[in-house]
Amino acid sequence: MNNIRVGIVGVTGYGGQELLRLTARHPYIKVTAAMASSLSNITTTLPALTGIWSGEISGFSIEVLSNNSEAVFLALPDTVSATIVPQLLAQGIRVFDLSGAFRLRDATAKQHWYPETPELRERIVYGLTERRRVELKDANFVSCPGCYPTAALLTLEPLAQAGLLSGDIFIDAKSGISGAGKAQTERTHFSECYGNISAYGIFAHRHSAEIEQELLRDVTFVPHLVPLNRGILETIYVSVNPGTTETIVSNVFNEAYRNEPFVRLRENVLPEIKHVTNTNFCDIGWQLDTKRNRLVLVTCLDNLIKGGAGQALQNFNVVYGFQEQEGLL
Repeated sequence: MNNIRVGIVGVTGYGGQELLRLTARHPYIKVTAAMASSLSNITTTLPALTGIWSGEISGFSIEVLSNNSEAVFLALPDTVSATIVPQLLAQGIRVFDLSGAFRLRDATAKQHWYPETPELRERIVYGLTERRRVELKDANFVSCPGCYPTAALLTLEPLAQAGLLSGDIFIDAKSGISGAGKAQTERTHFSECYGNISAYGIFAHRHSAEIEQELLRDVTFVPHLVPLNRGILETIYVSVNPGTTETIVSNVFNEAYRNEPFVRLRENVLPEIKHVTNTNFCDIGWQLDTKRNRLVLVTCLDNLIKGGAGQALQNFNVVYGFQEQEGLL
């Protein structure tokens, strides 16, 4: 089997570095282009990847990328991906976009959150691997989900589709600082984050629109920044229909994820961030109050892998017909 020639743009960011680390050890990928998001002519290396990948990172060039790649991963800001994606698709290159530029389908929502995103003729597949596998096969363009929505949707979609949910949904989400990206801001400064937890983006976070789009119902989503390098923990509060039992909830999840290699059901043993960091696993646990029909779910994943680079590579494996675990276990 010939290796797929792959280009990666944005490898100087946290998500891009994870992509390069994962793809470099994939048995059916040859990384032929690794680029920063800028046009700089200066090449550099990544010491952390010594012994894994021996290439150099170059400045961005659409011409070099197009000439050397069959598939491209984009780990770029939304506005940059919005410009580059149409150019790559027009040249017949498969694209896996980790930005939010093309995740939203509603024109009004897209105009609000991603006003620079153009309309595409190409079919856009939302790459939540476990829930969109059929649509992913042979797709030319995959818009990979955000890290917060990945955790929320893997947890809530089976319950919603089984008709168990009633009433409001509250998502209390906490993320490590790498989820804010590599660009330094006052919020992500060590002195601001260390020993602190802060809520942000209440009623004003673009991931709310993404979750609601896929779930087809409103949610109250409150993200928090916690002093960890990586990892997401979401505590989700829902009401369920009267008569819902622990067995019913367990059966719904087991039916959804029985054969999924990267979703681990913890049931009453609630997951923790340390159980999933540096892996492509999503761990889901829950506890049910049958007297008051309340269900609390706890979900953990690594925001840079299952919430980013790992899920993108998992999508790549599905699109090309490889085993989903390739390069990820």
